[in-house]
Amino acid sequence: MFYYYFCALFQSRMDKLEMIKQPVRQEFDAFRALFEQSLSSSFPLLNEVLAYIKHRNGKMMRPLLVLLTARLYGQINSATLHAALSLELLHTASLVHDDVVDRSDRRRGQSSVNAVYDNRVSVLVGDYMLATSLQHSALTLRTEIVDEVARLGKDLAEGELMQLTNMDAEDFSEDAYYEVIRRKTASLFRACTVTGALSAGATAEQIDTARRMGEFIGLAFQIRDDIFDYYESDEIGKPTGNDLAEGKLTLPALYVLNTSTDNALRQTALRIRRGEATEAEMAGFIDYLKKNGGIDYAEKAMEHCREEALRLLPADADAEVVTALRTYIDYVVYRRK
Repeated sequence: MFYYYFCALFQSRMDKLEMIKQPVRQEFDAFRALFEQSLSSSFPLLNEVLAYIKHRNGKMMRPLLVLLTARLYGQINSATLHAALSLELLHTASLVHDDVVDRSDRRRGQSSVNAVYDNRVSVLVGDYMLATSLQHSALTLRTEIVDEVARLGKDLAEGELMQLTNMDAEDFSEDAYYEVIRRKTASLFRACTVTGALSAGATAEQIDTARRMGEFIGLAFQIRDDIFDYYESDEIGKPTGNDLAEGKLTLPALYVLNTSTDNALRQTALRIRRGEATEAEMAGFIDYLKKNGGIDYAEKAMEHCREEALRLLPADADAEVVTALRTYIDYVVYRRK
């Protein structure tokens, strides 16, 4: 019985992906070819690592968002493809670097680059991908797109540094949490919608709408990711409490800490931030936040972001593209990994 349920679930996810790709299928294939071509080198070690990165690359959801946004406001062109590639390379490079910073040996259920090779190779290959990203942003021949890619790089770095700073804080600020995820995650989705709109020649008003839509999609994506951390699943690719083990307190935890008067709970949270909590303490903390509304609160916040993103879709645009973007937003919010 479980086998048939799993097959039906897998088929449903595949059907949604096909629906998302449908309006941009030909252009998406062109993007994939450009992506494959960009991650190659005549230097054997570099080519080997790049091949490993290509092999474990996922569904390309962010490039799809660039393409769909371009179609929403106009037509996909060469600038769109190079913008999508620039952002995907920058995103992938940032993940390679993040795994080194976090000392992580897993990335979405697969061995991280630094686990297969080492930190030195990972940092240098990440640098190579960053340079390639900038090269493709220049190939758009649009200074506004180059500026957006550069701004994204700054946001990602600031987000990481802000997160490190927050781990020393004595308070449990939701505002600080949102500021971090705006830079670390929402900035990437925002860059996707903005560069897609820019490449298609959208108006200033349309670009502003695209910017806000991308940010809401990114916030929903990150809150979903943070909820995953409290549930054990091989499919997700990380064990329960992985963020807690790294001293990160995300939205479900912040909610219960700000609504509880239990001083012992607060002290446990501070011990988690300092990396001093035992596994038993973290397990008890997770159990407490689940029982006291932490997950429900985060899910409501995620739903709010979803609704705001959907509200920003133009009613008078191509129906097929709007349907694909609606499906995209729901896929991001209701995904299982």
